[in-house]
Amino acid sequence: MSTVDKQEALDYHAKPRAGKIAIEVTKPVATQKDLSLAYTPGVAVPCLEIEKNPEDAYKYTAKSNLVAVISNGTAVLGLGNIGALASKPVMEGKGVLFKKFSGLDSFDIEVDSESVDRFCSVVSAIAPTFGGINLEDIKAPECFEIEKRLVEELDIPVMHDDQHGTAVISTAAILNACELTNKELKELKIVIVGAGAAAISCGRLYKHVGVKNVLMLDSKGLVHAGRSDLNEYKREFAQEHYMSKEEIFDGADVVVGLSRPGTFDVEDIKRMAKNPIIFTLANPTPEIMPEDTKKVRPDAIVATGRSDYANQVNNVLGFPFIFRGAIDVRAKKINTEMKIAAAYALADLAKKEPPSYLREVYGKEMSYGSEYIIPSPFDKRLIVEVSSAVAQAAVESGSSTMKDFDIDAYKKELAKRID
Repeated sequence: MSTVDKQEALDYHAKPRAGKIAIEVTKPVATQKDLSLAYTPGVAVPCLEIEKNPEDAYKYTAKSNLVAVISNGTAVLGLGNIGALASKPVMEGKGVLFKKFSGLDSFDIEVDSESVDRFCSVVSAIAPTFGGINLEDIKAPECFEIEKRLVEELDIPVMHDDQHGTAVISTAAILNACELTNKELKELKIVIVGAGAAAISCGRLYKHVGVKNVLMLDSKGLVHAGRSDLNEYKREFAQEHYMSKEEIFDGADVVVGLSRPGTFDVEDIKRMAKNPIIFTLANPTPEIMPEDTKKVRPDAIVATGRSDYANQVNNVLGFPFIFRGAIDVRAKKINTEMKIAAAYALADLAKKEPPSYLREVYGKEMSYGSEYIIPSPFDKRLIVEVSSAVAQAAVESGSSTMKDFDIDAYKKELAKRID
């Protein structure tokens, strides 16, 4: 397992200036005339245009390329509830990824409140500044209510990436793993180990693409109708009757670990069907290490959340390009159709011949197969393929009211962003 030196990490964030992001001025401010246009009196002109037509904010301000990364710090990475301020380095990091991978600018906003009402009130009040809102590292079950409220209240895309990012990327991985192992989605038996925000969203999206049988385990075992301790989100996945762990894993085609190390083991995966699909996504230490999985199930397709193993289920494959496509067509929401479109676009891209520069990045040949079921985050074609698929789905589903959307022209525009 790779480690990071503590002082090196601190120095990276502190020098040569504190933090990882900054504001860049995009217009000249070198003369008196420039200043009069940038601020008073010239700035009054676009203000009055926006007052007459609010949509002109996309034309005259940074709103059209600006995402808010918002958290209250209650569920940060593997760190837990460390509070709003301590979460700021992570939120700045998310901003770096938005800029690097999709060209979207962002402001990170840390809201110091665990109250759902107050959090939603703050976000709603500042929403006019932004073209989209990325919710981040908010604990379950509050995150479900927060996202639901904000999606209903606001007319810009809102997405809690901890839920939907993992769902989109793992769905793409399952699509290709099923193709490689000749498994049908409607016949799959999927076991999800974990019942938090990501697990719930994954289960929902798997069902939307055609999976019928999803079993979910939390810290007390199978989520089933006989339990009295289930919240409304877990109840969506409640089985009719109790099953032992052995019964749950017997003949399972897929297991998706979204929990912690050791919540299932090699004895469990020995019970799975032929050519099992095993995603151990706990970070930084997977539920089972890939080498241990391969010892007992050499026929398995394995994915983790780590960059030092094949098939990394990495949210950076999704959120920058989902927001790019949604904002570019002025989508009001990021709906299920858009998330499914992103998943299929990712699955399709993995099947295309990888660019030669990936060989330099990874030091080996890359090709579609059991060790390469989802694209590399460094594949520069992601912005073209995923963002255009999301944009088209937004238009076709009615989330965007853009008329005469030309996907070919949009792809060409996106391609210009590739460095």
